[in-house]
Amino acid sequence: MSDMKNFALTGAAGYVAPRHLKAIKDTGNRLVAAVDPHDAVGILDRYWLDVRFFTEIERFDRHLEKLRRGSEADRVHYVSICSPNYLHDAHIRLALRVGAHAICEKPLVINPWNLDALQELEHETGRTVNTVLQLRLHPQLVALRDRIAGQRSPRPYDVSLTYVTVRGRWYDTSWKGSDERSGGIVTNIGIHLFDLVLWLFGPVGACEVHLREPRRLAGFLELAHARVRWFLSADLADLPFAPEPGLKTTFRSITVDGEAVEFSDSFGDLHTRVYEETLAGRGFGIDDSRPAIELSHRIRQTPAEPVASHLHPVLAGVVGENKIRR
Repeated sequence: MSDMKNFALTGAAGYVAPRHLKAIKDTGNRLVAAVDPHDAVGILDRYWLDVRFFTEIERFDRHLEKLRRGSEADRVHYVSICSPNYLHDAHIRLALRVGAHAICEKPLVINPWNLDALQELEHETGRTVNTVLQLRLHPQLVALRDRIAGQRSPRPYDVSLTYVTVRGRWYDTSWKGSDERSGGIVTNIGIHLFDLVLWLFGPVGACEVHLREPRRLAGFLELAHARVRWFLSADLADLPFAPEPGLKTTFRSITVDGEAVEFSDSFGDLHTRVYEETLAGRGFGIDDSRPAIELSHRIRQTPAEPVASHLHPVLAGVVGENKIRR
């Protein structure tokens, strides 16, 4: 296929890599190189049998540079970045330096000031930095956004957002449980939630944090067109149904003026949709990512102080009376 693109991938042994591998294959492209310090990457064989694999980023970098100096048919056009959050910035730089576009899992970076340097590199290299904001392509959420835009209320919408995605005990000892390496639950998991509400209801004004625990976080946002009570958890006790390990351990729900939209399903192929849009030149870039990254950083810096009139329904009876500001 003449328009087939060559991909490389970082973080091949990680949790999200299979979605990217499938998206690369489903869009008619091929993976030519991958890297991960862990070598349990047999999943590559489900899609290709000729992928060059490295356990050292330096050797991976050297291989991509060699391909860059070869023929157009061999060079890498895109690098998919599935590595831990704190490495995203460095791996995006690697991609641009070898003449490839980057497709990076969210968050692009943990701290918003790193986005400026990446935009400068985009301009210097002529390559683009894209990310995976797949909820913006979820059919039910696209329909909700269209409905909101078509019947804009003169008053702010009353929104309740609940996002429970259960993680086992491994989570706390992995890089994902480290605030320094993942940005904590607010950035590692909450980035989905915050990008969604900003996309639906506009920029943020007031920001409150009502509960802050290693696995649970809740607060309130005043957006341009909504007042949002949000609750984020990786705790099994918060799942509103019996978990089915390997099948269903996630609950996502948004309620707008009392009308619920449950969007836990139709999630599986959204990475492929993101790849289709990116390859067509309609990817989500740095400017799309910036508001949620700035907001998640702001939430990390905001002290927890419950406000009774703004509490998410899940917090009823959880937050001590002596801690609530009325």
